[in-house]
Amino acid sequence: MLSQEPLLYLKQKPPSMKPKVFAPGIISTKNEHEFGSVFSKDGTEFFYGVDVNGRSEIRYTKLVNASWSKPKAIFSDEAYSFNDPFLSPDENELYYISDMPLTREGDEKDHDIWYSKKEPAGWSIPINAGELINTEKNEYYMSFTDSGTMYFSSNTAAETGRDHDFDIYASKRILGVFQKPEKLNEAVNTMAYEADVFVAPDESYIIFCASRKGGLGQGDLYISFKKDDGSWSKSKNMGKPINTRNHELCPFVTKDGKYFFYTSNKDIYWVDAKIINQYRK
Repeated sequence: MLSQEPLLYLKQKPPSMKPKVFAPGIISTKNEHEFGSVFSKDGTEFFYGVDVNGRSEIRYTKLVNASWSKPKAIFSDEAYSFNDPFLSPDENELYYISDMPLTREGDEKDHDIWYSKKEPAGWSIPINAGELINTEKNEYYMSFTDSGTMYFSSNTAAETGRDHDFDIYASKRILGVFQKPEKLNEAVNTMAYEADVFVAPDESYIIFCASRKGGLGQGDLYISFKKDDGSWSKSKNMGKPINTRNHELCPFVTKDGKYFFYTSNKDIYWVDAKIINQYRK
């Protein structure tokens, strides 16, 4: 039986330690802004966000009979945005954020975390992640550990006039219920913007976007490692070649640990995930 490896990841040539645009002309296009991508654990399904005329939608492509389907929108609306897709550990739920109200009617509101359940015909209607996770302010970009702990960002604790001050939180999921989120300490969170957090499945590290003084661009990717005592190491700027004078955001590392994806300059990039090892020093 032939290996399926050459067919995975949209049949793209694997990247080196130098980042490159992912699937140019197929996923990353000249006229649209793509971001927030996630692959299924077997590398045969791909979800990503796209800005379309001031709103965002989630698109999807799948490997079928040795060919990848044409990307299509699976969550899209003329009034509301859907973006930041991420699969639950068992991949039976697709999480994302949206500015639609709880009634799914009327004017858009702040962004909440929502999810849909996998069904035979596709994905269920959106389900709000609940009041313990969502607040009257904005919740952004989530990712999961293998045990089901969800990492995400929120500006719920921002002071008046500092709505751009997002912080990173973690919420354990026990018997299917998300618990009260805990805000990560000052090794990760500052008075600046910290969001778009990816957590390694074994919770050994996190990568996130931050806008801090001394950064290379509008937003840079930072990394922090879990120490032996369970605390987080002081986050560090990932520097070049990951960060540029543009805006780097939406990190994701594939389940096989091979590839590191992120968004830069309105396109999706990927790089050999071995590059993460250099930051452990």
